[in-house]
Amino acid sequence: MKQGVQGSAGTGGVERDVDLAVGAVRVPPQMRPSDAARARADAGSGVRGEHTHSEVPIPRPVIQRASVRGQILDALRTALVTGELRPGEVYSAPALGERFGVSATPVREAMQQLALEGAVEVVPNRGFRVVERGARELAELAEVRALIEVPVVLRLARSVPVERWAELRPVAEASVRAASSGCRATYAEADRAFHSAVLSLSGNEQLVQIAEDLHRRSQWPLVGGSAARGRADLIADAAEHTALLDALIARDLDVVRGLVGGHFAGRS
Repeated sequence: MKQGVQGSAGTGGVERDVDLAVGAVRVPPQMRPSDAARARADAGSGVRGEHTHSEVPIPRPVIQRASVRGQILDALRTALVTGELRPGEVYSAPALGERFGVSATPVREAMQQLALEGAVEVVPNRGFRVVERGARELAELAEVRALIEVPVVLRLARSVPVERWAELRPVAEASVRAASSGCRATYAEADRAFHSAVLSLSGNEQLVQIAEDLHRRSQWPLVGGSAARGRADLIADAAEHTALLDALIARDLDVVRGLVGGHFAGRS
């Protein structure tokens, strides 16, 4: 991702296309406070005579800042996975806001969330630096994920009814299609969805949230991009999802144990 030109982006800016690896992301322009106030006043005034009998009043949508921030956060996460936000580089909220066609505020809020997740770090008076990660950190994340997920999946393999496992077939197949696309960002989302669906059968929401956070962190590229995964790697990884699901449906615990034990060996 290239930085936009420095400068403040107005809250009433024109929509811009954002070129990211998974396609153009369009973020709606934010409504000026005066526009929002006018829309609320028009909705509640009850004054007649502003429309003819043939006109149908069209409600004016109010764009919530939280929605814009969520869209920006998703786009930034995609840029992290694809490497468009490069490790070690510093990005400013105003410049990214100019790129997205929004003010710096939702970008800054999204970046602060990424800082809490460990993806970026704050650089005073400059912006946010993408954290540089090495192979050791990736191996440590894989080890922690294995310690959490392997025993849970083995326990579930003994207790979850076969029909519940069969319900996850579309999720596994979606990960295979995503891998076939060769897009790391698309597969990253499908990969997390499959793992979360499996762990959700435990009924432990805290477990699912912690595992998903670790999973997301394991998908960020290493410094230098030396461990970038190609299409063949993604397809092989997704094939383990379907194989695991087949073993869970067949209640073949030996195969389940082997698959979940090897799935975290440096891969997501």
